[in-house]
Amino acid sequence: MKYGKEELSLEKGIEREWIITNGIGGYSSSTVIGANTRKYHGLLVAPLMPPGNRQVILSKVDENIEIDGKGYNLYTNICKDYISDGYKYLVSFEKEYIPIFTYQVEDVIIKKFICMEYGKNTVGIYYYIKNGEKQTKLTLAPIVNFRGFHTTNNNDYIDLKQDVENNKVKMIINNCSQTPVYTYLSEGQYIKHDNDMFRNMYYIEEEKRGQGALENHVVPGVYEVTINPNEEKYITFVCSLEQNIEEINAKDLINKEIIRLSTLIYNTDLLDEKRKESKDPEYINLVKNLTIAADNFVVYRPSFALYTIIAGYHWFLDWGRDTLISFEGLLLKTRRFSEAKEVLLTMIRDMKYGLVPNGYSGYDGRPLYNSVDASLLLFEAVRRFLSYTNQYEWVRENIYPSLVKIMNAYQSRIDTDGNNIYMDKDFLISSGTENIQNTWMDAKIGDYVVTPRNGKAVEVNSMWYNALKIMEELTTLMRGREEAKRYEELAKKCKKSFNEKFYNKKRKCLYDVLGDSKIRPNQLFALSLSYPVVDPNSEIAKNIIDTVDKKLLTPYGLRTLAKGEPGYCERYEGDMVKRDMSYHQGVIWPWLLGLYFDSLRNMIRYEKNRNTKKDLEAKLEEFRKNVKSTFEKELYQGKTAGSTKTAGRSRTAEHRPAGPGNHDDSKSAAGISKAGCA
Repeated sequence: MKYGKEELSLEKGIEREWIITNGIGGYSSSTVIGANTRKYHGLLVAPLMPPGNRQVILSKVDENIEIDGKGYNLYTNICKDYISDGYKYLVSFEKEYIPIFTYQVEDVIIKKFICMEYGKNTVGIYYYIKNGEKQTKLTLAPIVNFRGFHTTNNNDYIDLKQDVENNKVKMIINNCSQTPVYTYLSEGQYIKHDNDMFRNMYYIEEEKRGQGALENHVVPGVYEVTINPNEEKYITFVCSLEQNIEEINAKDLINKEIIRLSTLIYNTDLLDEKRKESKDPEYINLVKNLTIAADNFVVYRPSFALYTIIAGYHWFLDWGRDTLISFEGLLLKTRRFSEAKEVLLTMIRDMKYGLVPNGYSGYDGRPLYNSVDASLLLFEAVRRFLSYTNQYEWVRENIYPSLVKIMNAYQSRIDTDGNNIYMDKDFLISSGTENIQNTWMDAKIGDYVVTPRNGKAVEVNSMWYNALKIMEELTTLMRGREEAKRYEELAKKCKKSFNEKFYNKKRKCLYDVLGDSKIRPNQLFALSLSYPVVDPNSEIAKNIIDTVDKKLLTPYGLRTLAKGEPGYCERYEGDMVKRDMSYHQGVIWPWLLGLYFDSLRNMIRYEKNRNTKKDLEAKLEEFRKNVKSTFEKELYQGKTAGSTKTAGRSRTAEHRPAGPGNHDDSKSAAGISKAGCA
């Protein structure tokens, strides 16, 4: 992905954002012109309790070039009363593995490469300077802070203590003596500043979101490097929470990261030589970018000594539901089977009363259990894991006992965190209370649940039937046919009740919740799982797909609510209340494309009529082409540089999807991975 000068104006430049990550929940992120437009932007955003408790440490580094005594600012900062215009000297931005900025001032060329050290809270910036005919000086001004990334610092004074040894600076910011910040430059000199504040950095995206938009930072000092006429310089700048940063060479960091990511791309089965698309350059590029994007979400949680999956950037942690939705795309399609096993172990590690955690607190790591579907999605993830690996013995020893516990719990009653989950007399699962949102449509404003779906939800009972059939399958293999019969009988009764109660003949679709006839995409779970609860070759299945085609399907994903339904809203914008009110009320979510794809695939698999099967195969192939085309378009024209999805600032549901798996416009694991599966 490369943008030329025509794409790097102020207006266009602040629309496109980039992000790189460090494998433990930290990241580096900004716009393609280097102007921070969110409080979540920063060159080093470090988790103090990986992957949680993220702190903005290094906001940015402002560069200045002085040529024969004349100064030029290369940085772009947006403040309330002025905008610095360093973007005028930016001739290109590119991101394949890492972001690369190229500037030209007179006959001086400056290239800036940004990279994070994998597994460490460290960011390195590698500068290549090719000087012209005149004496030149490069000045670097680190702009630092130490605050939680959900907040802004409006203090007029930031307490900063510095210990300088050559070009290595140890900083204690706001008395955080347990977490010193280190900066280092490989050559030149450091000039210490006292009480030098950067005031009123203006985050225009936060103002749109109804959040505080102004922030103060501190500038501890500047680094200066002299470049002689016609000289070439290679300079490393490092900011880290690690102590021995003078030993770090940014070029080495970059090379290691490129090798790591290249290995992931090489290993994915999406580039298997047997695939006819594997020689298509556009397809290869799409897979490459999807694999790199997917890697951002696979992180190590040291407190568990296990891998987990981040639900979305900039601010989400690991959510059970999102993890299991994205599981195949992130870990199985990319053949990261070792990490996949660890993620499954993460899911059951804190299981309580048959519930896997829906998430973890970002501050104390406490597990949260407000989810009826995460535990049921675990069954599908396990089955798909087995379809790729055949590691039945490992599942028998490590996962199967937990699946038994889930089964037993759902057949009784689970009151944990107000979930009120139980199997009713009709063998269907009921869940929820008036003030609880425990399905994936979980927007809540105070005590107000925006999309109340209490009772018997269509996707929950589709998952329940699927879980029963998977348990029948696994128990037959692991404990014998006799013990498996009880799951078989429960599954038969569940399926009978489901098909008797959920079909809405009038609207030719499934009820979203029994008693709720609004048309939503959740009904696709009845067709898309390993064991569809609705027969895929039935007339009902065809009606479901026809209704979804007409009412919900778009090039970018599926609407969360059909047009014309009460409460429909196609714009996702404004303050938090407005955004949460629209979150599942019509806004398009890309990850739902995976459900549509799997539904068509199951219909083809079960169809016996040759002509009908050919029609479905043609429909699926056309869908695949459209998804590929849309994602390629986003890759080149979307607002997230080097990714295959937008940053999510949806203008309308028709044109820009909101990011799935999150309550805002952050980048999502589920959206990327399910698209990768399709």
